[in-house]
Amino acid sequence: MRIIAERFPNYSDLECIRGGLQRTYARMEAAEKLATRIDAVTKEASEWVFRKYPDLTKPGGPCDSQIKIEKCYRDLSHYLRLINYCLVVGSTAPLDDWGITGQREVYRALNLPTAPYVSALQYTRNRACSPRDMSPQALAEFWVYLDYLIDSFS
Repeated sequence: MRIIAERFPNYSDLECIRGGLQRTYARMEAAEKLATRIDAVTKEASEWVFRKYPDLTKPGGPCDSQIKIEKCYRDLSHYLRLINYCLVVGSTAPLDDWGITGQREVYRALNLPTAPYVSALQYTRNRACSPRDMSPQALAEFWVYLDYLIDSFS
């Protein structure tokens, strides 16, 4: 009889499953909240970075034209959209596959500083709060992927 009973989940197994479901719910909340505000978050973080690093937009700087500024917005938006995808799937694979792989080489080849991207992501992390933006659990899930991406730049 003991052998049959061990095939079924015990209390500890059920608690583990419950925790996984709660994290999934929190990730979905974070993904939904980010999706509804992704353009505003991108714009706010980018504008903050351009104020923090005024040399970026000066002649000869990496963002010395409107086209280059728009590319910076695009890149930050791309990273936030990948984080959104990570929240949905519960994995860093989208960031690993489409965001992080080769980023150092690309930025080095184009002579682009990474500090502004890190600053924009840190600003986004520090600006997000609960309960204004999302629940504490959802915010914690969002921070997991933001921190993962921030760490990848070092």
